[in-house]
Amino acid sequence: MKYSLVASLIAQSSVVLGELIPMHFKAPTPAHFQDIVRNDTFDFGCHPAALPTDEGHYKLRALLTQAQIDFVTKEYASSGITVHRSLTRRQAASAAVPIGSGDRFTAGTKLPVGLGTQSSTARINSILNLNEIKSGVQALVNTYGIGYQELSSKTFEGRTQYIFYAGAGTDKSKYHIYFSAGIHARERGGPDNILYFMADLLAADKAGTGLTYGRKSYTNAQVKSVLQAGIVVFPAVNPDGIAYDQSTDSLWRKNRNTRSGSGSSTGVDLNRNFDFLWDFPKKFASSTSPASTSPGSQTFYGTAPFSEPETKNHASVYDSFPKIRWMVDIHSAVGDVLYSWGDDENQSTTPTQNFLNTAFDGRRGVIGDSSYKEYIPAQDLTNARSAAAAMTNGLKAPGGRSYGYQQAVGLYATSGATDDYAFSRFWAKPGVNKVYGYTLEFAPTGNFYPASLTEFNNNILDTNAGFMDFALEAIRIGLE
Repeated sequence: MKYSLVASLIAQSSVVLGELIPMHFKAPTPAHFQDIVRNDTFDFGCHPAALPTDEGHYKLRALLTQAQIDFVTKEYASSGITVHRSLTRRQAASAAVPIGSGDRFTAGTKLPVGLGTQSSTARINSILNLNEIKSGVQALVNTYGIGYQELSSKTFEGRTQYIFYAGAGTDKSKYHIYFSAGIHARERGGPDNILYFMADLLAADKAGTGLTYGRKSYTNAQVKSVLQAGIVVFPAVNPDGIAYDQSTDSLWRKNRNTRSGSGSSTGVDLNRNFDFLWDFPKKFASSTSPASTSPGSQTFYGTAPFSEPETKNHASVYDSFPKIRWMVDIHSAVGDVLYSWGDDENQSTTPTQNFLNTAFDGRRGVIGDSSYKEYIPAQDLTNARSAAAAMTNGLKAPGGRSYGYQQAVGLYATSGATDDYAFSRFWAKPGVNKVYGYTLEFAPTGNFYPASLTEFNNNILDTNAGFMDFALEAIRIGLE
């Protein structure tokens, strides 16, 4: 957005999320969107993604208010960018897959059953409510004797967070793969995807069988191999936000911290609150917006790195399980696998150009320039791409839906994200393990709220095959 006009759009951004309208921009090239994505008052979901269309153009999805749509339609009328509004004001709850009522797992006494251990016609009929996520985990713990751990920091609304872990016994140094979900409240189905996947692994391991997700099958030997790698799961990173979103159908993204404001200014974007170049006004070029200092923004970065209990808890898992090598943070809804770095384009020739070097402060985040690119060792880049490609192939396999993989920087830079924090720890904290961090954007439909049971179940099938292929490739590359 032209910077002289940003102030007017900041004022418009103070509306409630229920007034956001799904829409998309269309342009001849991704470069046409660069000016638009720098406006931190716009809501592009997890990250702006320029997707090719059948007509040879590109589209960029967003959630805007009607005032914002009217403004950009006029402002970009002669720029080659067109604005297209969805037929509905937003994803209405009545049109989306319902949230489960009650407790289908009966206080941890009834096991979750995933799609990989059932017939091809089986389906799951509703999204897990927040209490059911925990009840399902309790059932896995009670039945299979797997590990369970409560985390030390309570959320703003007083909830106790927890993780569970399986496959490598009680020795926490034997756990190498870390999945987290639900950091953005509105991205429904993320906790379901990982809970049902773990239910499948444990059931198939016990029964001596394999798994089948649509057109993709796995042997029992592969199941055992993945479990033995040691898997840690943080199934609901943002429980306050999830509870609010499920009760209001408001497309709520952030947590529910009210210290910085109320209404649409409630909450911090947890995926901008990690200690990786968090102080973006200092660390990045002034023309970029990797996060936001405004509480009204969907990418508000908080008051300090790790200001939020949820991000403190997420990071604490690395201390409890010091040999984690691979991390996937589960999001929707683009249809992409993202690998580091997210702050600038990758390069493997100039080690001094790195996120710790203050000499490059104020120069990061401009895509396509030669002033700064983020250093990544060549072998690490090869490994990161290889596992991303494997996960993408797994996502495509069950039903042939469209997925891709790319460097996380995409159309614009980000700061304080889970994947980059995971990868950065090796250089920022002496003596810690190297972790390859990923963001999985499931749901290539673009729906935060699955619009049908078919879509919801396809998301489970796709992600579960993606998890399997990712884990198998991680094992091949190396867990130590």
